[in-house]
Amino acid sequence: MRRVLVLLFAVLAVLCSGTPAIAYPNAFFHTQNTGNRGADVLAIQHLLIHHGQSLSADGVFGSGTTAAVRAFQTAKGLGVDGIVGPATWAALAPQISQGASGSAVRALQVELNEKRRLSLPVNGVFDASVTAAVRDFQSHAGIGVDGVAGPTTWRNLVWHYGYPNMAAGFCDKDPDGNGTANWATSASVAQLEKAATTFAATGQGQLPLGDAGFEHGGTIPGHGSHAVGMDIDVWPIRTDNAQCTAGRITWQSATYDRAATRTLVQAIRSAAPGHVKLVFFNDPVLIDEGLTTQYANHDNHLHVRYCERVHSNSLYDC
Repeated sequence: MRRVLVLLFAVLAVLCSGTPAIAYPNAFFHTQNTGNRGADVLAIQHLLIHHGQSLSADGVFGSGTTAAVRAFQTAKGLGVDGIVGPATWAALAPQISQGASGSAVRALQVELNEKRRLSLPVNGVFDASVTAAVRDFQSHAGIGVDGVAGPTTWRNLVWHYGYPNMAAGFCDKDPDGNGTANWATSASVAQLEKAATTFAATGQGQLPLGDAGFEHGGTIPGHGSHAVGMDIDVWPIRTDNAQCTAGRITWQSATYDRAATRTLVQAIRSAAPGHVKLVFFNDPVLIDEGLTTQYANHDNHLHVRYCERVHSNSLYDC
């Protein structure tokens, strides 16, 4: 009994200590290169400007960003490949704290807004509100809380998942009862947002968003993957454009709109050139066209798997 009480008090001491759990001890810098888009790309662009490169900060990794990355890598004596991997990220991200100003602070503000769902003005001023946001993130991540954006904070912040903007043309669905399991990597979120916006402009209704992942990844009930923030489920399109209100269908259903679903898949692929690993969906016509891939139990939803130029898991390596 004494041993049980000792263990109980030890557990209570940890719970009451205010020490946060380590949310993601294996955080890493997501590799970004041509074809990616989103907050991480926008942060990279601001950081390149901080280091004297000339380019537009638009959140899209195009030829201008690739050229600026290559120039930066040359100046820093890094491998010159135009790809922002861990070494380039580490060289780009400076240590900054309250009182700093400029493009590096803009990069930090962009990341904090995306990863913590904040509305900080992206004005390049590291003021008290930015310090508070950094400290809050550090506590959230289980790392040292000092309000300074140093190497560990940057790495954890870049790694952290983002949450889709539902106003981009989505309706939120929860078929497996996983709550707000809509988190994914910044690039995955932005690339699907772009596809949803493009599809919405066709006048064929909104895009039903199923499960993506939990805020810090990990196993998600009802799914064999969706653990690393790069798998996102969406639903096929109906002939009445009521996919958000009339329920989910399969590719065999009478109300299945193959042409509209084809348009959707094409939008998904064109929004992330070189970064869509595959789309699981069992419509045999779309499979024959090379747009989707057959996989068991994927008759009633499209499973989009994104990839990075370099990823530790080969399933997500482009």
